[in-house]
Amino acid sequence: MPSDYSKGNVPLSEFSTERALKHVKEISKEPHYVGSPYHQNVINYLESELKKLGLAPQIQKSTILSKWNNLVETQNIVAKIKGFDSSKSLLLLTHFDSAPHTKSYGASDDANGLGVILEGIRTYLHTNKTPKNDIIIVFSDAEELGLNGAYAFASEHPLAKEVGLVINFEARGTAGPSMMLAETNGGNANLIKTFSEANPKYPVSNSLMYSIYKMLPNDTDLTAFREKADIPGFNFAFIDDHFDYHTVQDNFENITPESIEHQATYLMPLLTYYANADLNKLKTDEEHVYFSSSIGFFHYPFSWNFPLVIVAFVLFLGIVTIGLGKHLLDFKEVIRGFVPLLLSIIIVGLVTFFGWEMILSLYPQYQDMLHKFTYNGHSYIAAFVLLSIAICFWVYAKFTKSKLVPSHFVAPVFLWFIINFLICFYLKGAAFFIFPAYFAVFTLAFFVFKEKSNPFINVAFSIPALLIFIPFIQLLPIGLGLKMLAGSAVLVVLTFTLLLPVFGNYSMKVGWGTFLFIISIGFFIKAHFDGKFEKGKGKPNSLLYVYNADKDQANWATYDKVLDNWTKNYLGEKPNLDISLNQHGLSSKYNSGYSYSAEAPKKNIPQPTFTFLRDTVVGNQRALTIRIDANRNVNRMDVFAPEKLKIHHLKANGIKNINQEGSLFKRKKSNVLNYYPINNKPLTLSFQIHKDDKLDLDVMISSFDLLENPKFSIPKRPDSFIPMPFVLTDAIIVKKKIFKSVPKKVQIIENIESAIDTLITKKDTLETN
Repeated sequence: MPSDYSKGNVPLSEFSTERALKHVKEISKEPHYVGSPYHQNVINYLESELKKLGLAPQIQKSTILSKWNNLVETQNIVAKIKGFDSSKSLLLLTHFDSAPHTKSYGASDDANGLGVILEGIRTYLHTNKTPKNDIIIVFSDAEELGLNGAYAFASEHPLAKEVGLVINFEARGTAGPSMMLAETNGGNANLIKTFSEANPKYPVSNSLMYSIYKMLPNDTDLTAFREKADIPGFNFAFIDDHFDYHTVQDNFENITPESIEHQATYLMPLLTYYANADLNKLKTDEEHVYFSSSIGFFHYPFSWNFPLVIVAFVLFLGIVTIGLGKHLLDFKEVIRGFVPLLLSIIIVGLVTFFGWEMILSLYPQYQDMLHKFTYNGHSYIAAFVLLSIAICFWVYAKFTKSKLVPSHFVAPVFLWFIINFLICFYLKGAAFFIFPAYFAVFTLAFFVFKEKSNPFINVAFSIPALLIFIPFIQLLPIGLGLKMLAGSAVLVVLTFTLLLPVFGNYSMKVGWGTFLFIISIGFFIKAHFDGKFEKGKGKPNSLLYVYNADKDQANWATYDKVLDNWTKNYLGEKPNLDISLNQHGLSSKYNSGYSYSAEAPKKNIPQPTFTFLRDTVVGNQRALTIRIDANRNVNRMDVFAPEKLKIHHLKANGIKNINQEGSLFKRKKSNVLNYYPINNKPLTLSFQIHKDDKLDLDVMISSFDLLENPKFSIPKRPDSFIPMPFVLTDAIIVKKKIFKSVPKKVQIIENIESAIDTLITKKDTLETN
């Protein structure tokens, strides 16, 4: 990524990160989640800035019930730069809402994308370029609630039919390089070819990253375009300092300007290229493996995967056979070479896995960082990597003398071929792992044909392994959490053994191992002292007030595994958990439910009211329309029903789920609906159930104002604490059940309407016949 960023007197014809940062600062002044006061301020600001660029922005208002059953009214901001001969449009996309619940300032997620696009478009227009293709700019709303704004544009806006490619900017942290992920329903070959032709200066990407991304429970706005409109695109996001993601620490002070500069190094060349490219030719069935390195961006078809492995393996077998025939390799030692290899993998894997478990037991407060990446996470990565290398040195010092290095080198190369054969079948995006294996075969070939080892050749042929594998050693725990340290440690062993011609010839392996072990201990000590929670590195905690109106019972509740002095004020020293609170818990993607609860004083919190606008039986179906009024300022309404209750033809405020097919309403477990009201608009549900089924709905009404509500006197959190992300916290929740028996009489009008519908259907059928 860029080591610095553009600042000072940058010409208006060039992108300036400093100018982009001014937008980021303004947008992230306050939390701006849907329904918050500053949300509309951000809309007004973005409209104004687009008008300053000479554009004519429009607001697309819509109400969307997303595939996650989240209902929200959205306000997308849409603008267009007209091209001179457009067949398909280029769409620049980012969202403007911040994460709710924790009241994040959203500086990186996603004011960064807004700043980059506004400054990028300004730069582009300043050069008086007229693009061939139309350029559409969409600042989407309610991304954090379920990609609602993106789904609204992709499925409802007429401009969506014109789009040929989407470029989306995102972030899952506040630092690090921006990584490219191609996303498409078909093959990625044309996307990757054109990306390479556009030639961004600092590409960071590989096809393995997207293979892993598709396995995770994460989506971006681009997903909506791919799913609803079959439009391919690119995601660009930085993910380091993941601990700031969706927290109040995602603020302007913590954002890394170099990361925004990196985003710009993608936008400007891609904007110029795709504004004039044929966007009709991006779709294909062909898939490409791709990866970036410090020496360039490489890609090739999936069809090469298996032949590349076969060719390399045949060369490997041939060279080993020649080596054995020339007695340069010893067959018994070749077999014995598997002992230090497997021993290193087993020891390193177990030490790292149980070492991290021991750290979690010593520092149980880490469990409350749901990101699973701690503030001292980089120190732990360094510590375990160095410890893993030290163990490798010690093991190979015991088993491998210098003269045995060539024979023992056969084992790790053979193992890498097994790994690459498996990749060809199960993880094709990682097929570029074959190239370090090729260079390992070349190293072995040099030894066999020259009958001696050359340290310079050994080092030179080790470089591909370093370039390809070392980034993953760091990326795995950053992207997937420190629980992946064991995976990184095993990759360290696999990389170390692939470099055995270099390290195996060290005469003081024990000394090197001891030296690295001491440095490793130093990083563990550093992690200990860096693990203190303080201002800017706050410990996440949570507190909720839950009132069950049916039981007339109030509780304090928390998601925290480890209580602190702030939460103990309400939950006590030895709290328990009322398990009924988790019956319909508002869990997160980390499956987090309440961990503790305690009795709370009853407050006069207004209860919701339920109005039955319709309750009739037609045939064997019971049709209901129920309006839910919160009767106070709220931010969220959740509706639950027993999993066995089948709900048909559900509409919320007149809207059905965007993925609804047939009459049955699909849902996960007991969740029916999550509604985020604006201006306290009530929720009206209409649906049908079987007349013999019991109407049994649970409603939870939440407001994000526990710390501000005058009915409570809860002190501000100390500076060393922050609201826990990904869960509903700092909230006042009122639970109330909707229950009503089946009407005793069938309304005649319903039977008449049903009969008329039947007659009309029969009439249409007869006319068709």
